[in-house]
Amino acid sequence: MTGESNLLKLVDAEPDDPYRLQEQVGFVLRKAHQRHVAIFAAKISDLTPPQFAALAKLADVGETSQNQLGSLVAMDAATVKGVIDRLKARGLVQLSKHDVDRRRLMVSLTPEGRDTVARLVPLAEEITAETLQPLSARETATLLKLLSRIA
Repeated sequence: MTGESNLLKLVDAEPDDPYRLQEQVGFVLRKAHQRHVAIFAAKISDLTPPQFAALAKLADVGETSQNQLGSLVAMDAATVKGVIDRLKARGLVQLSKHDVDRRRLMVSLTPEGRDTVARLVPLAEEITAETLQPLSARETATLLKLLSRIA
């Protein structure tokens, strides 16, 4: 069965059809995520997707608080702290206290962090393209638009 016929089957399912795990949004999203993570790991083996997301967002916004970074990359406080700690240990980010609110930790890229992001962004673009390869450009745009509505 092709991907398109699977999609049509999902769209055409009757409300009284029996529950089928493979037709549930969470299951399909998890399988897509697993595929994406496998592609990511094959191309970028030295960082996790959350670590790359943190670096890429820091490259985009510049220095920001650890809590704000977590919000920007959809990570809770405990997760972003662990990610930042590991990136700091590798010399990719640095932490400093906020000038006014000394309780607030500020995060910024080190020169090595900036170089790492510059080196990895082209690979990240390849990862996205490979993940979405089964879809046409129009299907890709539709998928991203629909996912952003439920995210």
